[in-house]
This record gives sequence, C-alpha cells and structure tokens, in this order.
Amino acid sequence: MKFGIICASDRCFRGECEDLSGKAIEECVAALSSENRYLLVPDEVPAISRAICNLADDFGADVIFTTGGTGFAPRDVTPEATKAVIEREAPGISEAIRAKSLEITPRAMLSRAISGIRGKTLIINLPGSPKAVRESISVVLPVLEHAVETMSGNTLSCGGDYKK
Repeated sequence: MKFGIICASDRCFRGECEDLSGKAIEECVAALSSENRYLLVPDEVPAISRAICNLADDFGADVIFTTGGTGFAPRDVTPEATKAVIEREAPGISEAIRAKSLEITPRAMLSRAISGIRGKTLIINLPGSPKAVRESISVVLPVLEHAVETMSGNTLSCGGDYKK
C-alpha cells in the first residue's frame, strides 16, 4: 500500500514546532509500506484540498491520513477541505474511531473528522496529537487492506463470504 500523510498545522508550517503527529502516522504504517509521501500544510482549505488531490491523483496513494484541524477552533478546517475533494463519504470509519476514542476521553465527541473516497484513494482525518493518532490508526488498520482491495474493484459481485 502507498500512504500519503498530511499534517495541517499553522504552527508546524511556520516552523514554530515539530510535527510529532505526522511522524506517529509514519511509524504506524512503516511496516505496511516503504512508499509514503508526507506533506506539511497550513490550516487553510485550499492548501489542504490541494495536498489531498496531489497525493491521491498524482502520487497514487491508496490511503491518505490527515492529522490536525478536526476540532472546534476557528482554523480547524480539515473536514471542510476533505469534503471539498472527496467523491463519497465513508462515515463508518470516523464513527468507529470516535467510538473507540470515547472509551478513552469524553473529548472525542468534539471531533469533526470525516473519512471519504476520492477515486481509488481512502482519505481519513485523524486528530492532531500523537497519542490520539496511534489510538485512531489502531482502529482502522485491521480493515485497510480490504478497503483498498474493494476500492480497486476486487470484490465479489454475487455476495460471497465476509471475513473477519
């Protein structure tokens, strides 16, 4: 699998702090792929949308993880930038992440993160903290291979056997 990683953070983009969440994503997917691309962008809808399109359309990422910009702050616009470029939503992914996160902290209900599909690329918004990134990715890792397979058209057309 090819992964795209986008950190949306004004402070990291300006060099005021280091992006630890993007690095956490890289660590989490390192065993699944050595072909990853990382982009750091400011908290701006056009910049985030362009980064998603670049990784999906030009790089050909199977999965794009974004980190940051999913909360209530005025500059938290990652969900809006994602909605602007996806073709179909995949709400179950974000719902599963929020459900698991709610077991850890009630603040998880403040997440506005979404997930969706652009072409054959799955885009998943993750929180901005390294700890929350690791917790969230652990929820989706078991289904990523099947999701990518399904998006590529490798599905059973007449029902079939669902595997856990």
